[in-house]
Amino acid sequence: MLGGILQDFFNLLYPPLCAACRSALVKQEKHICTSCIYNLPKTNFHLDKDNSMARLFWGRARIEAAAACYYFESGSKCRKIIHQIKYGGRKELAFLIGSIYGKELSLCDRFTGTDMIIPVPLHRDRLRKRGFNQSEWFARGLACSLRKQVCNDILIRSDGGETQTNKSRIERWENVESSFSVRYPERIENKHILLVDDVVTTGATLECCASLLMDTNGVSLSILTIAYA
Repeated sequence: MLGGILQDFFNLLYPPLCAACRSALVKQEKHICTSCIYNLPKTNFHLDKDNSMARLFWGRARIEAAAACYYFESGSKCRKIIHQIKYGGRKELAFLIGSIYGKELSLCDRFTGTDMIIPVPLHRDRLRKRGFNQSEWFARGLACSLRKQVCNDILIRSDGGETQTNKSRIERWENVESSFSVRYPERIENKHILLVDDVVTTGATLECCASLLMDTNGVSLSILTIAYA
């Protein structure tokens, strides 16, 4: 009781701000204001099987479905949110977006039929520096709404690799080709995996991870990201 009163008083003096527009949040809002959640640039890719992101993998990986929640546009509120997640330590934003998007996907058969969620892993050095894997927290939010299990010990990153920024699709593939491995393949046999990441640009990292996972017998795979660049 007393703690709640003190928190209300503190919020009155120093109200929490929206991660997208920096306006003060009202009591029932968490991390992102209602207006920004409503106006963020949604892709609605989950409603279109042959969307732009799905076409990105045509001829490269045998993907059942692919979708992203938002467009990753220069100067956009989505970009600000992603930046705060990755460089501001705001893992709760990734969870929130995952839970919101998961509720939308719960009405889409292509994604409700998956068996487990696997996030693209970070190299241990980058994980130690950042303190968390933003893709895993997005996966946790999705799992909360979709009621799926998150498995973060199957796809392993063994090499940090160079930054993917400003690299071509071929250069990105060469950069990540030997960076990942699969443990416990028996746990994913004949499973439909939902592979998730934060942002897809050329798709090289996701393509590499997808190919490795689908080397296991009977694996089918779909892809989700927070944003599509």
